[in-house]
Amino acid sequence: MNKTILMGRLTKEPELRYTTGNNTAVASFTLAVNRRFAQEGQPKADFINVVAWSKTAEFVGKYFTKGIQVAIVGRIQTRTWDDNEGKKHYVTEVVAEEAYFADSKRSGETGGGSPAPRTYSENPPSSGDGFYPIDEDDELPF
Repeated sequence: MNKTILMGRLTKEPELRYTTGNNTAVASFTLAVNRRFAQEGQPKADFINVVAWSKTAEFVGKYFTKGIQVAIVGRIQTRTWDDNEGKKHYVTEVVAEEAYFADSKRSGETGGGSPAPRTYSENPPSSGDGFYPIDEDDELPF
């Protein structure tokens, strides 16, 4: 099984292009993914190359910007090619199959956009549908 889940910040704006021939969208970007444990003198993050295709690429190109935190679900892929001088190049990258926003901004902080995701408790009030919205500032019993 080849499945990768990454969460990190975009190091620069995604590059959105279209293939010649069938005009398929392809977006390339790099994620800075923090290492859980970093030894002194070692990098604190890894910089992972990501490529997205078709609708996912168009979504990334339209909504992702430098510095935002995102989550990517995809697969690791390797490829090789020979340049004009006959030199072989090797690349390992993540092919994004799903892309999500992972920043936790509250509604109204960014001048537009959609509201922040709500949290739902499993301790419902005595009446209702079993779940009720709570805010980050609410005191919880756990």
